[in-house]
Amino acid sequence: MKVAVVGASNKHHRYSYQAVMLLKEKGHEVFPVHKKIKNIEGINVYPLIKDIDFSLDTITMYVGKQISDILADDIIAHKPRRIIFNPGAENSDLEKKAQEQGIITLNACTLVMLKTGQF
Repeated sequence: MKVAVVGASNKHHRYSYQAVMLLKEKGHEVFPVHKKIKNIEGINVYPLIKDIDFSLDTITMYVGKQISDILADDIIAHKPRRIIFNPGAENSDLEKKAQEQGIITLNACTLVMLKTGQF
């Protein structure tokens, strides 16, 4: 499964870093997204979601509403199958826009989903 992690971090204590690593460990193709980071543990980081030039199954969000509002049009245009809003990354406006386009949205924790086989 191809998964973008929006708000990925190279700091080991951050949940977005842990998500990148666990997704990779579980065999998913991981595409971290962060404007300033170039590489996370040998994985290329994309500055923006629109820089990923192929379809994604899932976009998992680790940024707050203020940032995801700016990225909303690019996220919707990418047409992922689903968007996961991790705790602290909830955005009801983006959720509504996504659902109107037939995109599944979840308010859930990617790490918990991966560890419990619900991903």
